[in-house]
Amino acid sequence: MSTSYGKYSNEDLDPVPVSNRTWKASNYVALWVSMSLCIPTYMLASSLIEGGMNWFQAVMTVFLGNLIVLVPMILNGHVGAAYGIPFPVFARSSFGIRGANIPAILRAIVACGWFGIQTWIGGYALFQIVKVWVPGIAELPHVFPDWMGLETGPALTFFLFWCLNLYVIYLGIESIRKLLVFKAIFLPVAALSLLAWAIAAAKGLGPILDQPSKLEGSAFWAFFFPGLTGMVGFWATVSLNIPDFTRYAVSQRAHQLGQALGLPPSMALFAFIGVVVTSATSIVFGKTIWDPVVLAGMFDSPILVSLAMLAVVISTLATNIAANIVSPANDFANLVPDKIDFRKGGYITGLLGLLICPWKLIADPTGYIFKWLIAYSSLLGPIGGILIVDYYWYRRKQLVVDDLYKPNTQYWYNNGFNYKAVIALVIGVLPCVPGFLTTIDAVAPDTFPAFLNSLYLYAWFVSLAVGGGAYALLMSGSRK
Repeated sequence: MSTSYGKYSNEDLDPVPVSNRTWKASNYVALWVSMSLCIPTYMLASSLIEGGMNWFQAVMTVFLGNLIVLVPMILNGHVGAAYGIPFPVFARSSFGIRGANIPAILRAIVACGWFGIQTWIGGYALFQIVKVWVPGIAELPHVFPDWMGLETGPALTFFLFWCLNLYVIYLGIESIRKLLVFKAIFLPVAALSLLAWAIAAAKGLGPILDQPSKLEGSAFWAFFFPGLTGMVGFWATVSLNIPDFTRYAVSQRAHQLGQALGLPPSMALFAFIGVVVTSATSIVFGKTIWDPVVLAGMFDSPILVSLAMLAVVISTLATNIAANIVSPANDFANLVPDKIDFRKGGYITGLLGLLICPWKLIADPTGYIFKWLIAYSSLLGPIGGILIVDYYWYRRKQLVVDDLYKPNTQYWYNNGFNYKAVIALVIGVLPCVPGFLTTIDAVAPDTFPAFLNSLYLYAWFVSLAVGGGAYALLMSGSRK
């Protein structure tokens, strides 16, 4: 695994040679279509309907959130296309060669959470298949403590699907290609089929689209802004590690155009399907069902349920490897490059994804937005602000690639750490802490002033601006 760059590198972290940068705009469109067409995207939009929005408000919130996150996506993507380096190496320029482990691990932990969520969804889909043919699996005696909130049947299929993910990691990233092809063809068909069912069951689009918003006046804005922050937070992880993908771009225009055409439209389209189907459930079943796996399990035909759940299993497996393994595996490899490779990094991701108890993260839509999406956006926002300020303002897009892999260079700072970046990261997170503690009921709502609590609702925006601004002030004296 050692390379000519020494102990702070391996084959996965080395710059991609120009000859290997072959991704065109169409590749990035395909990448975003593939990553956007996943169950969490559907649930993202459905959670807004469950929260009280009408279909138009929900779709526009998703679309606007993705337009906003496209900006840091393109800004941070520049370094990958220019220098061929991945996110953990890019972070070395601002945090230091050793200090880069801090943002890399924070980003990796979030990816572990997403890995766990996707694995739970896939495992629960397996449970639905088994339950159709072996109903007794739903009646297995409880073996887990009550605080875990985990039933035995779903736990068994979750662990089985978790093992399948680790087996794919063992086989290597190339093994996922056929699954991605299957997903690209089959999942849109499955999504459109679900849309057709919703329209037929609700007796047309009219009854679905005519459903009014349950939020009026201040109540709407009180839900809209945290919802928008959650939509931005959904891809906040990839907005940091986008160099992991743009390092293969043939040009800056290729990834910029591909991302602009691929990300917001794909998310809005799949969000529309999600909100139509979710809105239809309130008409058909008399209650809002925001989880498509639960919805599919309510169909009468065992064959239909099995086929629908099989599509979820395979597409979730493909998405998990592409979106939630590649980047954290690189992040963990950055810790000890000469000892941790992609495969070992993937195993670490899988283990942490299991320990995070993902079934609790998506137990309800408000928890999904307020306790997961917004919470981690407050951690990733300042990292994005620091990276952008360092690359565009402090360094004027000029990096010395060789120095990013060697000690005692300009990126070594103080024993490998740029403490100014670490301080800026902490400063960026601090304004969001009171609201987070209030949201998870760790403190009483009146512990902090209402203004401080409200900052959490805009966590990504606040932390990015404060963290980036603090870094600019701290580094202003040494600006080149």
